[in-house]
This record gives sequence, structure tokens and C-alpha cells, in this order.
Amino acid sequence: MKKISLTDIIILLVIILSLAVGFITFKKIRQTAGKQIEATEKIVFQVFLRGVTLTTNENPIKKGEKTFITIRNVPYSDVEVLDSKIDTKKIVIPDLRSNGKSFVYEDYSQYGMYDIVVTLTDTAQITKDGAVVGGNKIKIGLPITLEGQSYKLNGVVSNIGLYDKAKNEQ
Repeated sequence: MKKISLTDIIILLVIILSLAVGFITFKKIRQTAGKQIEATEKIVFQVFLRGVTLTTNENPIKKGEKTFITIRNVPYSDVEVLDSKIDTKKIVIPDLRSNGKSFVYEDYSQYGMYDIVVTLTDTAQITKDGAVVGGNKIKIGLPITLEGQSYKLNGVVSNIGLYDKAKNEQ
């Protein structure tokens, strides 16, 4: 009688495990990526661009225009700009005479530095984990690049919502 080696046992276990995974997937116990999509809806998301250096106080990103976005260094598509707000850098100075009060002033030491908040809209696939745009989950903190005719700026996603809800709140 032939002796069973450790290699034979490992191969047998791998085959049994592969059959079990195939059976579970076939019986729809485990969801595959295509079946996790619950809906396709328009979403709005805001991108915060911190410390943008401009020699003019005119916002390079205009409301109603299209901007090309790159998500995690992967080019995606043109998306519509719903809103774009620009503000100079500010400095907070506490008032030592009053309890808890402070003053906000423009920071003249950082001339030409602006913070920009851009509101964008696109069609996304809605899953249990959130919105998916271009194969990437759109979540707060996601690095994103906006590119137009005269700018290429890096920022992070700072807010996400469904388009209909965001439109009703305004």
C-alpha cells in the first residue's frame, strides 16, 4: 500500500476549498462585485483645495463649466462644476481678555494663497459601501485632481451627497 504524503494532503485540501468557494458563489451566498450595485444616481461632492497660489483673486474654476478629474492618479472624466467658492487664507487670534472669544483676520503673510471649495456632480453607482465613480469609491479624504484649460489643482473630497437631496437643501 502506498503511503500518503503531506503534499498529497495539501493538494486535496486546495481542491476541496476551491470547490467550496465555487459552490458558495454559484448558490449566491456571497455577492460578486456586479451584484453589489444597488442603484445608479447623480451625486454631488465637494473638493477642498487648500493653499492654492494665485497672483489674481479671480477663481480659475467657474460655475457651470466642466472640469476633468483624476482620482488616485487615474484619469476619469469631465464632470460638471455646480459651484466654486474662493477665500483668502485666514488667521485666528484669540482675545485674551474675554473667555473663549477670538477674531478672524486675513493672513497678509500668505499673500496670494487661497482656499477653494468646488462642488461637482456626476453619475455614480450606489453600493452598500457608498458611491462609486470610475471604479473608485468616493469617500471623504479621497485625493483628487481637478484639471481645466488653465489649472491643475490637487485637493481632497470633503463632502458627498445625492444630487436630489443636495438640491432640496439649497
